Amino acid sequence: MSAALAQVKLNPPPVAQEDVARARMYALIARLLYAPDEQLLRAIASADEIVAETAPLMEAWHELASAAQACDAEAVEEEYEKLFIGVGRPEVMLYGSYYLAGFMMEKPLAVLRDDLVQIGLARNESVCEPEDHLAALCDVMRYLIIGDESRDAASLGQQKKFFACNIQTWYERFCDAVLESESANFYKHVARLIRVFFRIETESFEML
Repeated sequence: MSAALAQVKLNPPPVAQEDVARARMYALIARLLYAPDEQLLRAIASADEIVAETAPLMEAWHELASAAQACDAEAVEEEYEKLFIGVGRPEVMLYGSYYLAGFMMEKPLAVLRDDLVQIGLARNESVCEPEDHLAALCDVMRYLIIGDESRDAASLGQQKKFFACNIQTWYERFCDAVLESESANFYKHVARLIRVFFRIETESFEML
């Protein structure tokens, strides 16, 4: 059988609606932390209220949607540039190795790369950011939750392991950095949503 044919999944197992919602939240966070634009902000502003089992998540979503309705897209893009890119060193780092080791491109990144190899993922050479960028990690989680045409969704145990090793260990410090920044306005609402959602993920995984 050819490699191309071997990758085709004609009847992938169905993904639960709860997991679809989780994957969409990871995808949204990834977009917000990598490439915010007017189309994304308008989509958030016009989206329905989410239905969640926890009030904090619904409240965080409502605040984000309200901020998206009131904000100017150009101002949000400028805020993103100032917070996460900047001239020289950004105000807030988006990379796990910085929070775990104090510097970029350190041992945590090497550990992550080993984890990605085991999952079957490789770095896209057209992307300049290291793999421990929080947007990239969220995209990996989305992939693990729902899979794709060549791979079924990962088990909850596999999702838990990746999240615990590569996100759970530092996301609180990232959220603190955004919330404490005087340059953050719209992104304070993003940080609150991330914190609430990741805490729910942490609590859910701990029940396994």
